[in-house]
Amino acid sequence: MFDFREYLRMEMFPHMLCPGCGHGIVLGSLLRAIHSLKLTKDEIVVVSGIGCSSRLAGYVDFNTLHTTHGRPLAFATGIKLARPELTVIVITGDGDGLSIGGNHLIHAARRNVGLTCLLLNNQIYGMTGGQFAPTTQIGRVSTTSPKGQYETPFDSCKLAEAAGASFVARGITYEPSALDKLIVAAIENKGFSFLEVVSDCPEFFGRFNKLGNPSDQILMQKQNVVDVEAAAALPAERLRGKMLTGILHHEPRAEYGAVYAESVA
Repeated sequence: MFDFREYLRMEMFPHMLCPGCGHGIVLGSLLRAIHSLKLTKDEIVVVSGIGCSSRLAGYVDFNTLHTTHGRPLAFATGIKLARPELTVIVITGDGDGLSIGGNHLIHAARRNVGLTCLLLNNQIYGMTGGQFAPTTQIGRVSTTSPKGQYETPFDSCKLAEAAGASFVARGITYEPSALDKLIVAAIENKGFSFLEVVSDCPEFFGRFNKLGNPSDQILMQKQNVVDVEAAAALPAERLRGKMLTGILHHEPRAEYGAVYAESVA
């Protein structure tokens, strides 16, 4: 075990997350993963955009950059190309990373830039008033869809894989120990690593949709997912409506910065 406070800016606390928000679980997993990899604080850069998830960058005692809405991957790409020896981690949300930042996501994946992107998916714009997001399930209520939203949601992992990410995985906050391992694997991959983390928003999403208390909502995650290894042995009808968790795609290929440096040399 270790003391989380070693990696936190304690002067930034108390945090702004609502009671029951899953993002704090993700932060704990990230710190455990970094500790297990024995990375020093000076070796890490955490970049974030705008949103509840993006506020996490302000709480960690690493090199950090809180950027404009939807642009953390663009800033992170510049950092990685300028300082390739650094471990660059992007924390974004489903709105920040898939809506206003969607174009940056597909091109970072296409280039296979050596970044780790943690996309925290709670199906809602939590910080800006509870609007529905690109991942909000059909029929769910939000401040901008009071009768339910009817746009087909993104599967962010399929999007990242199709765009060219060399590592794609999905974890859930219900299983933090498994999430720790996925973050380690994502950071260890030399190219673009995309890890979607299914989190929960007990206020703007859970309360508006009458999903019960935070414990009920986090339990729903487990009921709606199947581990990719277990899924291989299940018939198609058992997988209908389920999300797959674990490492969904891993195909190492040349990292963009390394190729660029070689061409310059």
